[in-house]
Amino acid sequence: MVCVGIDVAKDKHDCCILDSDGTVRADCFTIPNNMDGFKQLLQTIQSCTQKSDKIKVGLEATGHYSYNILGFLLDNGLPTYVINPLHTNLYRKSLSLRKTKTDRVDARTIATMLLSDVDLKSYTDTAYHNEELKSLTRYRFEKVQERAKLKQSVSRLVTILFPELEQLVPTLHIASVYSVLSEYPGAKQVSEVHLTKLTNLLTTASKGHYGKDKAIQMRDVARTSIGSVMPAKSLELKHTIKLIREL
Repeated sequence: MVCVGIDVAKDKHDCCILDSDGTVRADCFTIPNNMDGFKQLLQTIQSCTQKSDKIKVGLEATGHYSYNILGFLLDNGLPTYVINPLHTNLYRKSLSLRKTKTDRVDARTIATMLLSDVDLKSYTDTAYHNEELKSLTRYRFEKVQERAKLKQSVSRLVTILFPELEQLVPTLHIASVYSVLSEYPGAKQVSEVHLTKLTNLLTTASKGHYGKDKAIQMRDVARTSIGSVMPAKSLELKHTIKLIREL
């Protein structure tokens, strides 16, 4: 059994290689966080092992800093274990009463943990996909929240620019309304548009649900609207709708 401990950092990684007898096969060495460094690590592991050796590689879960080297290790067929930093810290303290913590010490601690086989599970393709799904789910949740805030902004801006519009449609947040407001972001702009253009825009955006009658109603209401004429707010409204569509 040969165990490789890696302490991950932003710009470099400290590594240590031990065998099952506790013999140091490669004392703590540092590699840069780039492809040359990754290849150096792989070459060092290969030079310290034989084909018959079982290899374990361990590193701490350090968020985005560990993703690249983790992917490299997995791509090269090395059984890799991702360890909770809290476990590393507790294990290091159990080995020594001294509160020693350096990158080199951590690399050796991780290698020693792998040797002791303290309830560690290797990082598998399933774990990789689970992590990807978690990441995607978190990202989607953030975007949904962001979109909800933008919709609130649309409602606020329409209250200023064309407050009567909300009474003419079931909700402001439908494709036909967004299309109108993207082209004519305010009561004044809607009141001045040619009826044929407004009708065609509504018909296309609503897929035939709205037509000339709705266009006439919308333009007539716009002509008596109390909405303010504020170019800056109109610009903000157009940009906000564009962001919502993107999300």
